[in-house]
Amino acid sequence: MTGRGDEEAREGSGRRARGELESDVLAALWAADGPQTARQVQERLPGDLAYTTVLTILSRLYDKSMLVRHREGRGYAYEPARDEASHTARRMHSLLAGGSDREAVLARFVSELSEHDEHLLHQLLSGPADPPAESKSPHGRR
Repeated sequence: MTGRGDEEAREGSGRRARGELESDVLAALWAADGPQTARQVQERLPGDLAYTTVLTILSRLYDKSMLVRHREGRGYAYEPARDEASHTARRMHSLLAGGSDREAVLARFVSELSEHDEHLLHQLLSGPADPPAESKSPHGRR
């Protein structure tokens, strides 16, 4: 079992923290215009990751149902199973479900939002605005 000090030492030595590689690969795929092969993903990532490392990360993400893959030649081309917003929302739900006091977690989350994000959240929770009055017909149809 490794301690926090060991993780910090690895991070300082140029090795990525746990989960960072998966996040980097997902970010590269979200930024792409379509499915990408392991070689294409490798070219999009910073640093000099080994091709086999990229293949391993892609396989792990596929096994977690975070990627879909399509046969391309002798290998595969990968793309995210969900868009970035859906992925982030799912992670937020998971974190919220793991807490013992949902109200406290939500209260803290909202209290730490920027003014812009707080306004946006308020708009989203209020629901869609009514269409302008002139676009409504007297029968309630458009």
